Amino acid sequence: MKKHFLLLFVIVFFGCKDAKEETPSSSTAKSKLVEVFRVSKDSYPNISVHRGGKGLKDYPENALETIQYVSDSISAIFEIDVAQTKDGQLVLMHDSAIDRTTDGNGLVKNLSYSELQRYHLVDDFGNVTDFQIPLFSDVLKWCKSNNVVLTVDIKRGTPQKHVIDAIKSQQAEDISIIITYDVEQATSAYALAPELLLSVSTRNHTEIDRLLETDIPTENMLAFTGTRLSNPSLYKRLHEEDIVCILGTLGNLDKQAEVRGHDMYQRWHKFGADIIATDRPFEAHEAIN
Repeated sequence: MKKHFLLLFVIVFFGCKDAKEETPSSSTAKSKLVEVFRVSKDSYPNISVHRGGKGLKDYPENALETIQYVSDSISAIFEIDVAQTKDGQLVLMHDSAIDRTTDGNGLVKNLSYSELQRYHLVDDFGNVTDFQIPLFSDVLKWCKSNNVVLTVDIKRGTPQKHVIDAIKSQQAEDISIIITYDVEQATSAYALAPELLLSVSTRNHTEIDRLLETDIPTENMLAFTGTRLSNPSLYKRLHEEDIVCILGTLGNLDKQAEVRGHDMYQRWHKFGADIIATDRPFEAHEAIN
C-alpha cells in the first residue's frame, strides 16, 4: 500500500510540474487583435491617433471626449498614456506633471484622483475645456462598448502589472494593445498577459533579432519602426513574419507632409508602413483611404 501511495505521489508531483512548465500561450485564449493585426489580413485601421488626439481646438489630448470626437469621423486606433495617482488610480496623462495639459499644477504621483478632479483639461491652443482627466477604466469601458482599439503607453513609475490587471478586470483584452520600448518590457508584458497584442520596438534589424530570440510569438507582435523612415529591408523582413508595421510620423514627418502635401502619407504607406501613427489623423486618413 505504501509503495502504491509513493508511486501515486510521484505521478501527481511530476504531472503538476509539467503543467506549470507549459508555455503561457499554450493554455491562454488570445486577444482577437492577435488575429486581426496581420499583414496577410489587411483589415485593421491604418491610422493611429497620437495621445488620443492632438492639435485639435477644444479637444485636449488624452481625453475621452477627444477619442469620441475623432472616432466619429474616422476609423483609427488610439494611442493613450496611462499614469498612476497618489492613491493608486490609473488615469490618462502623458506628462509627469499636470501643468501643461490642465489648469492646475503638480505631479500626478503626488495628487489623488479626487484632487485631480478639481482641474480641467486644456487644449493645445491654451483653451480651458469642460473636460477632466479621465480614469483609465472609464476609457476602457467606452472603447470596449464601441469596439475602439487602444494602444496603451504605460508611463514611468506606473507598474505594468497594474495596467494589465485593469485591462483584464474590464475584460478589455480584445481592444487593448500594450506598448513596450525594449525587449525587457516586452518579455515582462508577455509573461503577465500572453493573450495580448504587444507593440514592440523594431527600429533596426538588431532589435528584431533580439525579439525573435525571446519566447514571444511573432503573432503577438505589432512592430513600431520608429519616427523616421527605415530601410525597405526592415519592412520586408517584418512583413515576411506577417508582422504589421507602425511608422510614427508624429514630429518631423508630419511637418514634412504639411509642407509637401498629404500624399506623403500615401507614399509612406506604400513604402511599408501599414499603420501611420500621427498628430494629423484626419489628413493622414484622407490621404491613405
